[in-house]
Amino acid sequence: MNPDLFHLEIKHIDKETGARYGILHTPHGDVEVPMFMPVGTNATVKCLSPEEIKSVGAGVILANTYHLHLRPGEDVVKKAGGVHRFMNYDGPMLTDSGGFQVFSLQKTRKITEEGVEFRNIYNGDKDMFTPEKVIQIEEDIGADIIMSFDECIPYPVTYEYAKHSTERTIRWAKRGLAAHKREDQALFGIVQGGEFQDLREMCAKELAALDFPGYSIGGTSIGEPKDVCFQMVEDAIRFLPQDKPRYLMGVGSLDYILGGIERGVDMMDCVLPTRIARHGALMTSQGRINIRKAQYKEDFTPLDPECDCYTCKHYTKAYLHHLFMCNEEFGKRLNSIHNIRFLIKVVEGARKAIQEDHFKEYEEEILRKYGDIRGF
Repeated sequence: MNPDLFHLEIKHIDKETGARYGILHTPHGDVEVPMFMPVGTNATVKCLSPEEIKSVGAGVILANTYHLHLRPGEDVVKKAGGVHRFMNYDGPMLTDSGGFQVFSLQKTRKITEEGVEFRNIYNGDKDMFTPEKVIQIEEDIGADIIMSFDECIPYPVTYEYAKHSTERTIRWAKRGLAAHKREDQALFGIVQGGEFQDLREMCAKELAALDFPGYSIGGTSIGEPKDVCFQMVEDAIRFLPQDKPRYLMGVGSLDYILGGIERGVDMMDCVLPTRIARHGALMTSQGRINIRKAQYKEDFTPLDPECDCYTCKHYTKAYLHHLFMCNEEFGKRLNSIHNIRFLIKVVEGARKAIQEDHFKEYEEEILRKYGDIRGF
């Protein structure tokens, strides 16, 4: 990776915690960290246009390598000029490696040293993912930040299973790094190890020695208790380089986002805000509300008086309730705009608090105000 195209510039570290503020420089623009990244699995954040994503203050969008490989195929995306042109988004993008699908599709896949044999979810055909093939797919898709192929270790799991899997993930990381050719893409290594401190340490040290442009902390937010998740993060971060970005995969509730930031995480992603929005659950300064409830039928006030998003500026709870009860797609769109903006605004506040050396106070205030229950 050309460091002139991609690097993290750390501007300030909070004096009380490990929270960091900085600028992540990418081929498609600079973004402030820490940041929350909306998920666009199929090269689209569900219900939203790229322009709407920009309007809520999003920097990086995440897309899914496995799903884009199946439909429309990386060859189509490459012919379109890469994922940015394909979906008409000119900001930075990230693709995962398919490692989460190794976890989520475990009933229909087979892991070997060579890679993972999946069953195509659309036609049942066998589809072999190797570390080298994943890199080729990600290079064809063309995101700014790409992930090494790994196994997202289940929770709970035996120490023996976790050790065998983690050692294989390290070998896969070396193979992927050797296969990676594009100088305009940053390849991240993914720290695995389950809940075992010595395995997290081993994996982090091995990957750090390979000098990746950035590092992900994987195998979290898959059902483990919150204290276990944060211990996993701490066990990995202490052995990662200070000057490289750190990405905590799959977290989207306030307590997990702020807890990650406190421990020195720079990047986070999750489908949570858009998924719950489509089901009528909305994050607001008055707490979480369910817009389907009858109490909102004649509530002609804005969804959240403290929010500056398009939805809150232009529409009432009564209208959002009406759209939900009629199953209108426009309602899902408005709800998604609001939920993503809500989380991004909280992270914007975190960046400001870090620069002013009172992040812990800010975190405690947010959790007092909104609660720390998972999912909001």
